[in-house]
Amino acid sequence: MNHPVAAGLRANIKSLRRYAMALTRDPNDADDLVQECLKRALTYIQAGKEIDNFRAYLFTILHNVHNDELTRRKKKGIQLPIENDSIRLVYPPPQYSYMDCKDLLVALDKLPVEQRQVVLLVGLEGMSYRNVSEVLGVPLGTVMSRLSRGRNALRTLLAGDQSAPRAANPARPSPVHWEEQGRKANVG
Repeated sequence: MNHPVAAGLRANIKSLRRYAMALTRDPNDADDLVQECLKRALTYIQAGKEIDNFRAYLFTILHNVHNDELTRRKKKGIQLPIENDSIRLVYPPPQYSYMDCKDLLVALDKLPVEQRQVVLLVGLEGMSYRNVSEVLGVPLGTVMSRLSRGRNALRTLLAGDQSAPRAANPARPSPVHWEEQGRKANVG
């Protein structure tokens, strides 16, 4: 299928999935969001509607699908499988970069949804402020202020503010510990 719509969809699937993963933190939920997004897009296109900015259009649909899912879950209630979470707690990851990513995810989760959406669309997807404004359906100034507040909050949370608890990992020494080890090695 060499249709321009198919090519446009194919070109954006990875970005849509990446944004969906950042929103849901679950590969299955992310796949479901992207699938529903593509289904809605194809339905709209088959109706003969014109689309000015295809990428922004797809992200707008994904945003709306995610909001619909959040609303549905609020009504239903959230169910957490305790068994899966306990496994992650028993075996902390040894990779430092993974821990930094986890810290970032924790910090992102602490942001209000509106700020998190803007930070992810601009920072992760590289969208322009104008496109983010179209996707979220908010004025350009609102996008800029949410992004500024979101970035500032992330800086504060990642700088070790007490309101952003870091995952405990005794195998990961702190920078202070490294300095002490260096001094002991030089003295002894």
